[in-house]
Amino acid sequence: MPTLIRQMAKGLTVALLAIAAASAPAAAQEYKVIVNSANSTSDLPADVAAKLFLKQATKFPNGTPAQPVDLGKASGVRAAFSKGVLGRAVSAVESYWQQQIFSGKDVPPATKASDDEVIAFVKANPGAIGYVSASAGTAGVKVIDVK
Repeated sequence: MPTLIRQMAKGLTVALLAIAAASAPAAAQEYKVIVNSANSTSDLPADVAAKLFLKQATKFPNGTPAQPVDLGKASGVRAAFSKGVLGRAVSAVESYWQQQIFSGKDVPPATKASDDEVIAFVKANPGAIGYVSASAGTAGVKVIDVK
């Protein structure tokens, strides 16, 4: 019996390590964070990016007023961004915004239906910050590093 338990534990450990190894790099590559090409920002700590998207900060570290833009609630890219940068599921972010609206504090960022619409918004607004799928073409905007 102890041999069977050891074999099961070893198999479970190998499976968990495989899942962790497979999911870690994929999550990091599911989206790109973009800003207007005129914005001097080239990178942001994840906590600063989160504050911009949750409107807990209204300006980039360089002083530029921020205009965040989200993809739609059902977007897989939004789910990856929400988990990776905001540290919350999309449903938790939605709950956060409901509380903000109800208390009269703020409204959520603009929402766009596609990568192309996010890119167009970011191109048109000097303080815009958004995210798009990793495969999206980003001509006319600047991809920044969020760590």
